[in-house]
Amino acid sequence: MVIPGIELRSEPVPMPYRQALDAMTARNLAIQEGRADELIWLLEHPPVYTAGTSAAPAELLDPRFDVVSAGRGGRYTYHGPGQRIGYVLLDLKRRTRDARCFVHALEDWVIATLGDFDVAAQRSEAGVGIWTRDIDGREAKIGAIGVRIRRWVTMHGFAVNLSPDLSHFSGIVPCGIAELGVTSLARLGRQVDAQAWDRALLARTPEFLAKLVPSCA
Repeated sequence: MVIPGIELRSEPVPMPYRQALDAMTARNLAIQEGRADELIWLLEHPPVYTAGTSAAPAELLDPRFDVVSAGRGGRYTYHGPGQRIGYVLLDLKRRTRDARCFVHALEDWVIATLGDFDVAAQRSEAGVGIWTRDIDGREAKIGAIGVRIRRWVTMHGFAVNLSPDLSHFSGIVPCGIAELGVTSLARLGRQVDAQAWDRALLARTPEFLAKLVPSCA
C-alpha cells in the first residue's frame, strides 16, 4: 500500500524501546518542521515497562524489566515480544485539531482490525483502550492506547496483544486498573502473527485517516 505523504514502516525484529523512543521523538520534530513525511510505524520491543505522565509509583509492583519514562499520556504499561505496537505520527494541523477525535479514531482502527480476526472488541467505561470478553467471560484489555501531541503532531499510539507472555503484566497495575485483567488473541484462541496483523491493520489505514476530519465529533 502507498499513501502519499505517509511512510508505512513495519519492523521484522524487536527494537529496544529507548532506541524507538529517540527515533520517534526526532521524527516528530522533523514533521513539525516540514522536513519529513508523516509516519505509521509497526514494531515490537524486548520486555519493558513504560510510564506515562499519570503513572503512580505504587503501580510499579515488580520492576523486573527496564522501566522507561515514555512522555505519553496514561500510566504504566508493558511492551514485549508478541505484542504489536503502532506508533502513529501525523500532523493534525492538516486533518483535525481534536485530540479526542484522534484517540477515538485509533480505537476504531484497532477494533475494526480485531474484528477481521473474529474478536469482538469495544471501548469501555473502565478506561481508555480496547476491551473484549476474556475466556472467563469477564471484561479484559486486549489493546492499550497512549498518545502525545506536540504542536499538533502526534506520537506514540497503540499496543495490541497478539501472543505476549501475559504473566509479564503482573509487574505493574496495567494502565492503573487493578480489578480487570489483560488478554490476548492467542488466549482467545486466535493465532495471529505480526505479518498477518500488519497486513490487516494497514488495509484499514484509509478508513482510519478518513475519520480525522474537522467534523469528526
